[in-house]
Amino acid sequence: MGIGAGMTEIRPYRPGDLEALYRICLGTGWAGADASARYNDPKLLGHVYAAPYGALRPDCAFVVEDEAGVGGYMLGAADTQVFETQLERDWWPPLRLQYPDPQGPRDGWSADERLARLIHHPRRTPERVTDDYPAHLHVDLLPRFQGRGLGRALIDAWLGCVRAMGATGVHLGVAAANERAIRFYRAYGFMELWSGPSDKLFALRLG
Repeated sequence: MGIGAGMTEIRPYRPGDLEALYRICLGTGWAGADASARYNDPKLLGHVYAAPYGALRPDCAFVVEDEAGVGGYMLGAADTQVFETQLERDWWPPLRLQYPDPQGPRDGWSADERLARLIHHPRRTPERVTDDYPAHLHVDLLPRFQGRGLGRALIDAWLGCVRAMGATGVHLGVAAANERAIRFYRAYGFMELWSGPSDKLFALRLG
């Protein structure tokens, strides 16, 4: 279906949407707010948190689009352990050549260097999480799409997709400062598995 004046569409990801993933990730990357002023390299945040899903798992990706363009996404993987193995094999190696591993005391690192550290030393999700909640997701919406029920509609579409792939549960991380997102996930039915000073882990069983 085409996009006309005042129309909004949720649709599967297309390869041409990759630059929009980078833009939205940066535009929502500071606890849901615009992170543009915090990074010298505008691509870094998307390299870590958004673009690999478009590149490696387009079958688990949806976007929301209006006449102004793509302004939101729903990304993830039905099997987190398999996805993290894909990242190590196919995604991180060329980025490690582009971004050096920062050295010296961490308290002296810039925001860009902290992200570069994640490229060289990515976190692996513990099996105690993925055994029960093997899938994981990321959803971000620019302000013009917020408060319209689109986040719930995106998750509904995405959960249907990963259920069909055999996923029995899903988890996600949220910045502790992102109170809006925390309220949203709780209202959707996600339960809090873990809470730390900087982030929280939520999960949902899929019947």
